[in-house]
Amino acid sequence: MERELDACQRIERSIIKKYRKELWNPFILAVKQYRLIQAGDRIAVCISGGKDSMLLAKLMQQLQAYSEVPFELRFLVMDPGYNAENRQQLLHNAELLRTPDTVFESDVFRVANGAEKNPCYLCARMRRGFLYAKAQELGCNKIALGHHFSDVIETTVMGLFYGGQLQAMPPKLRSKNFPGMELIRPLYCVHEDAIIAWKNYNHLQFLQCACRFTEERDAAGDGVGQSKRQEIKFLLRELKKTNPNIEKSIFQGINGLQLDTFPGFKHRGVFHSFPELYNHPDWFAGETKSEEISEEL
Repeated sequence: MERELDACQRIERSIIKKYRKELWNPFILAVKQYRLIQAGDRIAVCISGGKDSMLLAKLMQQLQAYSEVPFELRFLVMDPGYNAENRQQLLHNAELLRTPDTVFESDVFRVANGAEKNPCYLCARMRRGFLYAKAQELGCNKIALGHHFSDVIETTVMGLFYGGQLQAMPPKLRSKNFPGMELIRPLYCVHEDAIIAWKNYNHLQFLQCACRFTEERDAAGDGVGQSKRQEIKFLLRELKKTNPNIEKSIFQGINGLQLDTFPGFKHRGVFHSFPELYNHPDWFAGETKSEEISEEL
């Protein structure tokens, strides 16, 4: 007779069984392909209370339990100024999902909400700084964030449309301000639709943005201030109706970037122009594949 599972065990089982193809497999793919975890790592899994970071916490727990590579986990929750209801929801989910969280407070929402320009950008930057500092205090060498495949695509398109730059979100990066620390994104290959499906299947309730700036904006009821990220999300959703593979195509594009077809690019902060490289013996060896395709057309 099969033993009865409790709520947390059923949620964990759904990751490994029902959503293995959509969640577990792409998670493992990213960890291996981008070499995100090494033996001896102590990783701070940063939990905001949203669906992405909570799923990340469970995936990392499952990986630690079954992996042959030894590594340690810490679960880090920063309260940037949540209201009482949101904080209680976060703590309830931590208990339900059995993530032994380290909770600490900051005044990020208060400072960001008082900014005249780009409060969301300031909030994200401050959050990351606090998380790096606390993780380092706990002896960690890496922080893990819940950015997923859809975030990668949206960030790339948003930068191109509104920032005038073709720049992607890397699967990992070294901190400039905290020597020896790295940021990793284990959900890099996981689609947001799959995360939503898992959340709904398990009847879970997570925080949305939960910031006071968003609360005040939504309370106004005038629809003003919708984020550029939401605009891009809606745009991609519309494009997928006629091209279901649009996100996959964009991802393949940033993976197969052909720099010799660009009029210029930056590498490690240094700009390189097309004329500078055109006569370089190792740069242009002949016609590019894109030129060959153009001639065929």
